Amino acid sequence: MKETENNYCVILAGGKGRRLWPCSREDRPKQFVDFFGTGRTALQQTYDRFARILPPENIFVNTNEEYADLVREQLPQLDASRMLAEPIHRGTAPSMAWATHRIIHINPEANIIVTPSDLTIIGDEQFKECVDRAFCFVAEHKRVLAMGVKPSRPEPGYGYIQMGETECDGVFSVQSFTEKPERDFAKIFMDSGEFLWNTGMFIANANCLADCLRTLLPVVLRNYDDTHPVFDFEEENRFVHDNFPSYPNVSLDSGILEKTDGVCVMHCDFGWADLGTWHGIYEAMHKGEGDNVVINTDVVLDNARGNVIKLSDGRLAVVSGIDNCIIAEEGNVLLVCRKEDSSSNVRRLTNEIQMKKGEGYI
Repeated sequence: MKETENNYCVILAGGKGRRLWPCSREDRPKQFVDFFGTGRTALQQTYDRFARILPPENIFVNTNEEYADLVREQLPQLDASRMLAEPIHRGTAPSMAWATHRIIHINPEANIIVTPSDLTIIGDEQFKECVDRAFCFVAEHKRVLAMGVKPSRPEPGYGYIQMGETECDGVFSVQSFTEKPERDFAKIFMDSGEFLWNTGMFIANANCLADCLRTLLPVVLRNYDDTHPVFDFEEENRFVHDNFPSYPNVSLDSGILEKTDGVCVMHCDFGWADLGTWHGIYEAMHKGEGDNVVINTDVVLDNARGNVIKLSDGRLAVVSGIDNCIIAEEGNVLLVCRKEDSSSNVRRLTNEIQMKKGEGYI
């Protein structure tokens, strides 16, 4: 047996992506969009990244039923048994409970890495080395391992993991976890040298992860096992469709890092960014003329500074006398708003527009 045959990946691709509205829309969220004009969507890039590390048949995609056709369109090589399409939006902890259940039935010795579908990773070799080391750690120690990177700025939009006692080289116990702190606290965390950014990627032995999730969630899937001694993924799909709404809305990050004992974090050295918000994109991306971030857009700048600009193909943006704004256009919507606090502002605006104008603009 190849060393990697027990290693599996679950890509979480079910989010609505509203924080990058209007370029991310509910009928085609950011994970299904070629946001930066690379020729591959975020989901496809994530699949490609892990297909270079472990057997492609060991990659699973968790999504929502409304996006199942998009997954099939963008990943035609994905076997039907490797896609888990949920009937209702829930947090990532229920998503992983289902994925872990299926993988254990395929391979009881499995180790699993779970990853969001929209991360930016820089340094493929460093990333592979960290993932390989992490798989070795969880296979030996039966612990849940978060992957963390050193903060490069006091970013309030990320989660911060405090490193505790050293477990082994580069791996530490988790002392505390703070999700999206105020900027002043984020600076204190960064300056202390004790905290890592939470990348949202976790690795664990499948049985260890299942035990953790049982303490967070109702024992729904155990009922399936009691009544179905022979596993069949299509029958499991039908069971989950009927029972998944009974799961609470719990995120994997908060559930594992805040409520689970014995979790560890690995200090990783690859480049990482969660480009899930407009402000996050501005902070992480290369700045051009006037400290503007221009994303795959034809633009003429005149006395404009500190903006994020993204328009559809074939559009020309002429930006004059405007500072520190988001200028984003897709389909029937043009958004122009202040960059500060854009995440909460965009969330508020999408809710208001959905009520006033209807789903067609969201």
